Amino acid sequence: MSILTTQNLSIGYSRRGTTEVVQSSLNLELRAGELVCLIGPNGSGKSTLLRTLTGLQKPLAGKTCIDEREISKLKQREKALLIALVLTERVDIENATVYNLVSLGRHPHSNWWGNITTEEDKIIYEAIEMVHLEHKMHHNINELSDGERQRVMIAKALAQDTPIIMLDEPTAHLDLPNRVEIMLLLHRLAHKTDKAILLSTHELDLALQAADRIWLISSERGIEFGVPEDLVFNGSFNHAFESKSYYFNAANGNFSLNYPMTRKVWISGHKTRMYWTLRALARAGYMVVEGADTHILVTEVGWELNEREIPTVENLLKELNVIFTVKS
Repeated sequence: MSILTTQNLSIGYSRRGTTEVVQSSLNLELRAGELVCLIGPNGSGKSTLLRTLTGLQKPLAGKTCIDEREISKLKQREKALLIALVLTERVDIENATVYNLVSLGRHPHSNWWGNITTEEDKIIYEAIEMVHLEHKMHHNINELSDGERQRVMIAKALAQDTPIIMLDEPTAHLDLPNRVEIMLLLHRLAHKTDKAILLSTHELDLALQAADRIWLISSERGIEFGVPEDLVFNGSFNHAFESKSYYFNAANGNFSLNYPMTRKVWISGHKTRMYWTLRALARAGYMVVEGADTHILVTEVGWELNEREIPTVENLLKELNVIFTVKS
């Protein structure tokens, strides 16, 4: 079910009588129970779109509706009952505990920060429990790691109890384990709570795995949207991130560097080890051509080159270098 829709939405800025359009004619929808990742190159309009959808920035044209109510016509408190926003900025509130900060999410409902009812206390605790921080409920915010702080902000959004949660770069400044944990948490929460969750991110590999749907934004092609795998198969990722230095590798969902490759080899054998072997060969300037004179057989324990067993990638590259030096 669609919770949020846009109709011919144009976003951008009006300054001193001039208008800068960032994206135009956007017809989008957010559905209940889905995690949607907003992905695109820098400058394509990700943050501008989030600010416009949440009502923090006026659209240049068109409109955004939540349950058929136009967001730009709602009062601030009405917006806060519909959309919870989690920003990238680090939050530092002196002497505030996890419970204190999460309880701020109840403000649109109670309009009084310090007067928390038994029912609201239950909602706050459940929000903290959903992000697995109940054991640190009364810890000071300044005692937490960056990953834990981000989970506190997500708990605050959950306590706000809105049908929509939007997050701007929620994994920025986090290490890999915390980035993975946050993405898995948001996917789980979308499905468990039936909320629509939209986040902007540069974590393409994680988004491809965690997102139910992707909004792929670029300056040239606007926003393409769909299930991640469909956007891979139709070439949308390659178009959005086109570069002479790298390309989107549809075989593994990662970006691969465009190395200058002048030497030809043929490779076959063990699939898992072959993937890593191909990476090393590309870095060293070797392209794979079926039937090339030099054949590498990848085995479960090593490599075979000219009927010689080779134990490591380093040794393989050394042997290849000798062969091609002699050829030249």
